[in-house]
Amino acid sequence: MLTPLTATLAVAALLLAAWCGHAAYRDQPTKDWHFIGMAVVTLLALVQLVIGVVQLATGGEPVGGTAVFVAYLVGVLCCVPAVAVVSLSERTRWGSVTVAAGAVVLAVLQARLHEVWGGGGA
Repeated sequence: MLTPLTATLAVAALLLAAWCGHAAYRDQPTKDWHFIGMAVVTLLALVQLVIGVVQLATGGEPVGGTAVFVAYLVGVLCCVPAVAVVSLSERTRWGSVTVAAGAVVLAVLQARLHEVWGGGGA
């Protein structure tokens, strides 16, 4: 798997979490700019999914198993869009809290995805 992309996605997710957490602290719902940030993180997750599938197709073998690896890739891709939908339906500070929490979850999923591929500690 591409370690720089995994690290970039984790950092982007943590930045999104901090940004939305700051909005929640200021008692604000998510705004259009937050959704642009969510779109960027989701685009990075889509690129990661494509690269992961290509590596599997070209003979790459994750240490943690192919099914688990693909499940993590799909979970990473769905994480931010799911909280974005919740944030749209909850137009209070709690929508921002939801996005911040989902972004932290995505960062943790990145660490686990790295381990499943064979990056260490699995």
